[in-house]
Order: sequence, then C-alpha cells, then structure tokens
Amino acid sequence: MTLKRILLAAAGLGALMASAPAHADEIVLRALMEDVPETQIIESLLPDFEKETGIKVEFEKIGYPDMHDKLVSQLVSPQSYYNLLEVDFLWAGEFPAAGWLTDLKPFVEKSNYDLSPFIPSTLDLLGRTPDSLQILPMYNYSMGLLYRKDLLEDPKLKEAFKAATGKELAAPTTLADYVEISKFMKANAGVAGAAMQGQRGDPNSMEFSNYLFAAGGNYLGDGKKVVLDSPEAKVALDLYVDNIKNGAQQGALSATLDDTLRLMCSGKAFSMVTYWWMLPQVDKAEKCPDVAGKVAISVMPGGHGESGGWGWGIPKNVSPEEQEAAWKFIQWVQSKDVSVARALQGHAPVRSDVFADAKVLEKYPYYKTAQDIVASGKSFPIFAYSAQYEDVLGTSLSQAGGGEVTSDAALKAAHRGLEELLAK
Repeated sequence: MTLKRILLAAAGLGALMASAPAHADEIVLRALMEDVPETQIIESLLPDFEKETGIKVEFEKIGYPDMHDKLVSQLVSPQSYYNLLEVDFLWAGEFPAAGWLTDLKPFVEKSNYDLSPFIPSTLDLLGRTPDSLQILPMYNYSMGLLYRKDLLEDPKLKEAFKAATGKELAAPTTLADYVEISKFMKANAGVAGAAMQGQRGDPNSMEFSNYLFAAGGNYLGDGKKVVLDSPEAKVALDLYVDNIKNGAQQGALSATLDDTLRLMCSGKAFSMVTYWWMLPQVDKAEKCPDVAGKVAISVMPGGHGESGGWGWGIPKNVSPEEQEAAWKFIQWVQSKDVSVARALQGHAPVRSDVFADAKVLEKYPYYKTAQDIVASGKSFPIFAYSAQYEDVLGTSLSQAGGGEVTSDAALKAAHRGLEELLAK
C-alpha cells in the first residue's frame, strides 16, 4: 500500500470514527454519589445492570459537603466528566435555572416510561412542571415523628399527665399537643422531651419546617409569593422556641442530627422530629438496646412534615450517546423490580407500588406509615438560592431560640430574607 493510500485510508477511518455513535459497551457512566447507605445499596446491584446492558457504571463516593462544588465545576465546563447526576432537592432550583440539566420529559415520552407509580410529592419536590422534568426521584428523606411508646403507656406517667392536664396521655395529633407532651416528659419522665437539632443552618431550618407545616403555615403561596410572616408561622415558631427552651435536651441550640440520634438511641429522649428511615437505626437491639422495640413513628402531628429527597439528572454537556445510556440506567434503577430489591435492603422508596409491595411490608411493616409521611410532606422553598436561604432562616431561628430576638422579629427577618433571595 502506497503512502498516499495509507493516508487516505487513515483519513477515512478517522472520519468514520468521528461520525459513528458510541456503542453501549463502549460507554462508562460516571456519577458523583453521596457516601450513604442508599449509594451502597445501588452499588451492590450494578453488576446486574452491566450484565443486562453492557454499560459500565462507576460511582465516586464522597461526603455531602464536597458534592455541590465538585459537580458545579464539571457542569460549567465544556464537557462534564460526570455523565449521570445525583441531585439533592436543595439544588433542584439552581441546576435547572443555570441550564445545566437535560430535560428528561422527551426521554420519558420516547420510552413510554410510566411515571404514575411515583408519589406526586416526590416529583413536585424536585421541580416537576407540566412542561418539563429535569430530575427524576431517586430516594426520599421526608421527616416525621419518632416517639417512645413505652413512656406513653407507662401507668404512672399516664396518671400524672391526666392530673396535670385533664387529658389522656397518647400519641399527639397536633403540634401544640406534641410540645405539651414533650415538656411533660422532660419534667416527669427523666428524659428530654425532644431530641432537637437546633444548630444554625440546615439542621434548624429543616427541623423548624416541620413545625411550620404542622401548624398550617408555609413559605410560599400562590404565584410564589412569600407568606412566611403569618399567624400560623407565629404559632409554629412560638412552639418551636418553647420546646427548645423547656422540652429539649441541654445544648439543643448547637445540636446536629448525629447528636439527636445518639440521645434517642441512649434512651435519654422521648421523641425526635427526624427522617422516617431513622426508625430502624434506633430499633436495632445491638446498637440501641435501651430503646429497641419501644419506638414508634408517625406523620408529624398536624398532618404535614418536611419533604426531602434526591433525584437523578443528566448533564447537558455530555454526548447524546452518554445521555441515552444515562436514561437507560435511570429507567432500570427506578424500575419496580430494582426498587423493591433496593427496598428490601433498606432503600427509602419514591414509588407507591414499592411501599405497598408484600415482601417489603412483610419485612418492614412501618413502611405503610412511611408512605403516609412521604405523601403528606411539604417542601422547603426550591429555587436558585435554597441553600443560602437555609443560612438566613437558620440565623433567625437561632436568634429566636436563644432569646436574642422575639419570634415576631425573627419571622419578619426570615420573610424579608426569602423575598430578597427570590428577587436576585
């Protein structure tokens, strides 16, 4: 072969390679994942997907605090290294607004993917609109109430509560009832009435949101008008501060989720407002022998708690072949069969048919209540500056809890701060 023919052949091969689409077995899906049990559960099932499709999947696991910046640096680049995204709901306003995500709706329509089993609140949490679907739910971390049923059933405590209040001691159905029982337990049962995560920022913002929704308040009304400074919110914040001061453990204003979990696990608290899948954590006899078998779970008294969750997204700045492969993975991992397999390992579902699955309920009977918690959950404001608003709100809550400002002043500041960030 002459040099000219070799060069022509090479040029032809190069053109062919440039125009040929990548095959599935040539694509590697790469995702930056939070290093939590949900990730480990999916990771254990990845060989099944790779065997079924020929598409390899690599998870890079890191802690939550480092995830956002590492993702953003890729999403603003000409081509993202990560071609499959795990997206927290707090970023569900920022990422679409920046134009970083591929709209999944055309993928759903092209593949006839059935969204009806997904609990509507999990789709709404991640910004689903009639015109677009930027993020598909992955798992949820909605919040409810964990409480000690053995203390509610204690004859001496029941008698003392009746004498003090004229009411029967039972699981609370309103926010006011809950705080009243919390304070009673602290005064009479030798435990903190509530293990509270009052640290400024994400901990107290998430915790207070449960009080706000339970009291009938909200952050945003119709047309995304800020409605935080309301009579319902005043009731919620007064009760929140009352519980911090008179029901919670000492040092609650600086406590985090880990602190509350340790307190509940040790048997030194009556209750905690937390993620529903914390129940199995405190129900393990080998880990929490003082309370295992004594803890129950309910929807937040008042009927609504804080929603939370993660979803899957696909970056815009990757090739069409990578996007197709990523969508194939998302369909697989959120299918009923794979979701049930995940649930049997402790996955927090987003599909109603997984919560209702007989095998899942046989292993985890409390998943029926968990589904109610997820379905009734309401969302923290989702917009480009959700994470920043946690700091604004958390500061006001911390000041109110510490007695530095009145609840009226704290609400007005939090209301004004939300308006200012929404206007940016």
